[in-house]
Amino acid sequence: MDRQKAKHRRQVRRRQHVRSSITGTAQRPRLTVFRSSKHIYAQLVDDLNGVTIASASSRAETLQKELPYGGNIKAAKVVGKKLAEVAKGKGISAAAFDRGHYRYHGRIKALADAAREGGLQF
Repeated sequence: MDRQKAKHRRQVRRRQHVRSSITGTAQRPRLTVFRSSKHIYAQLVDDLNGVTIASASSRAETLQKELPYGGNIKAAKVVGKKLAEVAKGKGISAAAFDRGHYRYHGRIKALADAAREGGLQF
């Protein structure tokens, strides 16, 4: 149990370090990512008002039809493009990328690259 607590403390410390310099506004929201073993989730957050502006995940019913499994790079790319579409529909073109405690590698990088291809700038 102590090993799990120590791991969680390290994750929280890394997350706070990354987030200390990132703040989402209505014009430039924070693009935050959560990755589980089976799915990936992304959302645009306005920290000043405490509001989620847009979100996309591999668990969404519209995406589950085209994704047999949500825990891979292919799913991350689809979620990134979907989030960029939703953001453009709401008039958002720029975001501040918040990778959380995850390395900028693999699924996180694929989601970020797909969001950039979809038209988000960060």
